[in-house]
Amino acid sequence: MTDTKDKPRDTGDSSSLFRPGHNCSGLARARRVTFLIDGADYFAAFRKAAAQAKSSIYIVGWDIHSSIPLVPEEDPEDGFPRDLGDFLNALVKRNKDLEVHVLAWDFAMIYALDREFLPLYRPAWSSHRRVHFKLDANHPTGGSHHQKIVVIDDALAFVGGLDLTTKRWDTSEHRPDDPRRVTPQGEPYCPFHDLEMMVDGEAAAALGELVRERWRKSGAKVPKPPRRVNSTSPWPSDIEHQAQEVDIAIARTEPGDNQNAPVQEIKHLYLDAIAAAERFIYIENQYLTATEIVEALADRLRRPKGPEIVILSRAGGGGWMEQMTMGVLRARLLKHLRAADEHQRLGVFYPHHKGLNSKEKIDLHSKLLIVDDRVVRIGSANLANRSMGYDTECDLAFEAQNDAQHNAIRTLRQRLLSEHLGTSIEELDAEETKQSSLLATIARFGTGERTLERLSDEIDEDVDDLVPEADLIDPEEPIDPDRFAAQMMPPDHRRSGASRLALVATFLIAVAALVMLWRWSPLGGWFHLEKLAEAAEAIRASGMAPLVVLGAYLGAAVGLIPVILLVVLTIAIFGPLLGFAYAWSGLLLGAMLGLWVGRHLSRDLVRRVAGKRLNNVSRRLAQGGIRAILAVRLIPVAAFPVVNLVAGASRVRTRHFFLGTLMGTLPGLVALTLIGDRIRAVVYDADPWNVFLLGAAVLLVLGGTLGILRILKRLDLLEKKGGVPN
Repeated sequence: MTDTKDKPRDTGDSSSLFRPGHNCSGLARARRVTFLIDGADYFAAFRKAAAQAKSSIYIVGWDIHSSIPLVPEEDPEDGFPRDLGDFLNALVKRNKDLEVHVLAWDFAMIYALDREFLPLYRPAWSSHRRVHFKLDANHPTGGSHHQKIVVIDDALAFVGGLDLTTKRWDTSEHRPDDPRRVTPQGEPYCPFHDLEMMVDGEAAAALGELVRERWRKSGAKVPKPPRRVNSTSPWPSDIEHQAQEVDIAIARTEPGDNQNAPVQEIKHLYLDAIAAAERFIYIENQYLTATEIVEALADRLRRPKGPEIVILSRAGGGGWMEQMTMGVLRARLLKHLRAADEHQRLGVFYPHHKGLNSKEKIDLHSKLLIVDDRVVRIGSANLANRSMGYDTECDLAFEAQNDAQHNAIRTLRQRLLSEHLGTSIEELDAEETKQSSLLATIARFGTGERTLERLSDEIDEDVDDLVPEADLIDPEEPIDPDRFAAQMMPPDHRRSGASRLALVATFLIAVAALVMLWRWSPLGGWFHLEKLAEAAEAIRASGMAPLVVLGAYLGAAVGLIPVILLVVLTIAIFGPLLGFAYAWSGLLLGAMLGLWVGRHLSRDLVRRVAGKRLNNVSRRLAQGGIRAILAVRLIPVAAFPVVNLVAGASRVRTRHFFLGTLMGTLPGLVALTLIGDRIRAVVYDADPWNVFLLGAAVLLVLGGTLGILRILKRLDLLEKKGGVPN
């Protein structure tokens, strides 16, 4: 930080919850503080404040979309463009001294469908030289930049859970079918709940320094601190402050690197605040998978005397993949919490509007902690392991030092609960005074249109078996790919898996080479294209084609036909789409046949077929459920028919076997489809482009195989040194 007066400061107060260097970077005074509940209020406040910017606007986010409307009106009253990108460009055109810096996470491709396409090349981010847009990829593999910060002139700042992106705008009514709640493409989305803290003064200046440090670490040119212009604050005149002269704690999560140790202030602040709670802990968070935090809550619940714990999360949202991973982890920990609740002081809920249909949920996205109406924290950090140590995060917190600040925190909590319960603050306050219990108060207001419903901890048994532990799905530190492979594949399988992968790659390269030789060498005279085409056309045209193909795969399931060759031929004859469908269906049907045969053969016969691999493979399959099947399909430790037979003889559950085979055969089938389709193209048309694509497909598959072999090799080396856990 360049200006020492803008640094968070250590108050030296031993009675304070905050300990700079441990659970926060320091404390900085905010002249004013207010809380903005839900996107409509935040977007409007940001727009009003940004319109008053004199020197600088910094925007840091997990996702930022140039085309989002900041206000629902088609023609805003302030005369500026409606959409974010056009709005920022209009501001710099009006003010020659203004610089805008926008820093977004260089996202993983899994999020591509939900993001702005090629944002670096969008006109809104590149049309004016004083609007600087950059994607930040300086994070550990698998991690993300998750901070959500806006700083204006180093005089006003917003921190919370809301990004300036799509599917965030909503009012606190969360009305079903609100026509204003649509994406830039006009697609409706579910109600969305979140909140922000707005601060000014030294706190805003300290956040400006934090953002400039993020720019430096991203590799971009560091912007200069803004010039102070008559100490004018861009605080919107129509927004009242809810607390004043507040010492704000800035808490961060930053993963370590070669030069810096990890920063885990957010995790320590959670643990310290939970330990200090006397009457109640109120949490709003979309996740509940942070193992240490949940254990700290469970410890408070086990004690005879302790605080009530009220947790609000979301019932759905995030898509199928998130529900199958983070949702399962949350359900596991929720069971753990409820088992620890010996004294009935826990309530875990989700907000619900009875006007929503069965597929709609209120997407609770907030990241809030309130303890005893004495401590409040708002920020970007989820109650997830990765937010505690893997992703970059920023939270703001303060501890009430007088009655006014205490009342500000209490009012925030009551505003939130009254929103969720569909009642007034006055009614809620009266009931809370009468009951002297948050849980009893919530139960009293549980019958209206807006309500809090009990969050279920039910998990489908098969799904629970499939989903790995939290350190793989929701890690607190970067995942070593070797450790991941070690958990998925036992040591005594790795060498055989490596040899078989090498054999598969060699086979594919050999097939591709033979196709090329056939086209441009005397081999072509031995095999006539016309006859191949006629045979393929006859098979395709035959009404018996499905039965013939599936019959071939049933033969492959018991070892009569090489599976790899059969898949390549299927794709070559029927094309990529129909061929893929035939091949996948055939593999699944053949696998189930092999399972059935294995169950009805004597174990001695299966032992002779499987050879020395039987005991190891059988033990792995019988103990590991879906994950074990998934592992042996992804890395072929034994031939396809052998795995089927051994699984049957080992009495693997049918559902586990089917689901593991369904998912485990998919990556290899995609690779074979790619090769088979390119072979088909070369056979029918030896155009140089087709030949090039065949070569590229082979190289792509070979590269993936070599990558897996490299991991296996490293694992073997680690085993010799005793470094791979079993």
